[in-house]
Amino acid sequence: MKLWPAACAAFAVFCATSCGYHTAGHVTTLPDSVRTLAIPEFVNQTHTYKIEQLLTSSVVHEMVARTRYHILNSAADSADATLSGVVLSTYTAPLTYDSQTGRAASVLVTVSMKVSLTDRQGKVLYQNPAYVFREQYEVSRELSSFFEEDSPAFQRLSRDFARTLVSNILEGF
Repeated sequence: MKLWPAACAAFAVFCATSCGYHTAGHVTTLPDSVRTLAIPEFVNQTHTYKIEQLLTSSVVHEMVARTRYHILNSAADSADATLSGVVLSTYTAPLTYDSQTGRAASVLVTVSMKVSLTDRQGKVLYQNPAYVFREQYEVSRELSSFFEEDSPAFQRLSRDFARTLVSNILEGF
């Protein structure tokens, strides 16, 4: 019986010093009053052609597929909330090299963004100023069948980004 208080105290200390894991974003749960969501095209601050269109359309598609919100394509006064995004940077770098030719064998594509969801009054419902997504792709060894793989890599990356963003918004992360 004397061990019981010590065990409770040890458990309390363990719980107080646990990981405390959380995502980088900040969120308050979405209010029930949000029924219409505006998702205007994201802003592109990079030189990557049409990356903002690809990311925006993936987010719209994911929102339509997973929620019952009415989605608007531009910021409007009739929207209960607006989801905004800015593509801050895109970066492509060789990941591995072919030991025989010295050419890149795989490449890593990295996209950095910031997103925020605000209500009609400007209150921030969700924000993450540091979304970073990566996608790897293999470079073809045959020059006769070579094609640029970065566009499909950006498409896969945009779908992953959209799934993660919508999950984070809906699940309150």
